[in-house]
Amino acid sequence: MCGAMSHMCIDASTRAAYDLGFQCTVVEDACATRNLQFKEKTINASEVHASFMAALATPYATVASALEILNK
Repeated sequence: MCGAMSHMCIDASTRAAYDLGFQCTVVEDACATRNLQFKEKTINASEVHASFMAALATPYATVASALEILNK
């Protein structure tokens, strides 16, 4: 999986694919997101991205960089 947005399409697609029995790989540096606002707090894009990658890493997907995947 790669694309935009980490907190929307990547998350939803990965979880749905896992639920359907697919073994997923998320290319962490080939995904993007943006700053999010919750109440009066702005969550920086890097924190949003890292949080979603951490949540997907177990058990939904293998999360790896493009270089790690290319070197396999």
